[in-house]
Amino acid sequence: MTQVAIVTDSTATIPDELLTSLKINWVPYYIHRGNEVLRDLITIKREEFYRWLPFAKELPKTANPGPGDYEQLYERLITEEGAEEIISIHMTSKGSGAYQSASIGRTTLLERIPQAKIELIDTLNVSMCHGWMVIEAARDALMGKSSAEIVNHIKKMIPLTTMIQTADTLKYLMMGGRIGRATHLVGSLLNIKPLIGMKEGVIVPLGKAFTRGQAYKMMVENAVKAAGKSGKIKIAYVHAAAAEEAAKIKSMLEEKVQVVESFIVELPPALGVHSGPGTAGICFFPVDSESNE
Repeated sequence: MTQVAIVTDSTATIPDELLTSLKINWVPYYIHRGNEVLRDLITIKREEFYRWLPFAKELPKTANPGPGDYEQLYERLITEEGAEEIISIHMTSKGSGAYQSASIGRTTLLERIPQAKIELIDTLNVSMCHGWMVIEAARDALMGKSSAEIVNHIKKMIPLTTMIQTADTLKYLMMGGRIGRATHLVGSLLNIKPLIGMKEGVIVPLGKAFTRGQAYKMMVENAVKAAGKSGKIKIAYVHAAAAEEAAKIKSMLEEKVQVVESFIVELPPALGVHSGPGTAGICFFPVDSESNE
């Protein structure tokens, strides 16, 4: 049986217990807060970060892992842990340089270990949409599936995995330069709850509501439609310092659709810095199309 190692980074938003049980390898993003250089989920944790963020006078800067971060992990997996192949899965290359860094890291490693087999995947998505692909890949790897089978599975998921989220403000996305095609929403946010998602790797507007309740209802309608005839989905309820809001979405949605697997998870600081406290949303995919029940 070929040993396939799965690699990702902290922005995948995967719950800690799944990172451990599924043997998922990951590297942290960097957060530059003034003169501090922090490592996402290692030297800066969620609770501390979200207590501090609303009072920040200047938005921290984030940076993706460098080529050396990936190169070192790839080398350790091959030389110390016996990985025969590596699949490295990354958030959209249109919103982060992680995919490019991983590519450089792979190229550098191949100069020293030319037999290394490392496949890179650009998920064209973020947060737990990215995370779901990592989770399913890791499960496939533990089942002994081949690298080709795992890559094919992920590529089938890319167009099916959907993110929808809302917040009280888009100022954090705007300040961080991650607003994508939703720029026009920024000037009309008084008493408006914007819904945003991802399309072809960039943030896009999905609609506007006047209350969070209306926004959540729109999320549910989208999920029900995406579930198709089987009505089955796997879903993550994602939030930034807004667990109660995520729980509200869960309560509304699970009355309307059959949820095969779900959990509530908080965004890591590297993503929360751009979405801001109060963000809540969903990341899901229909399982009937993936034969994942």
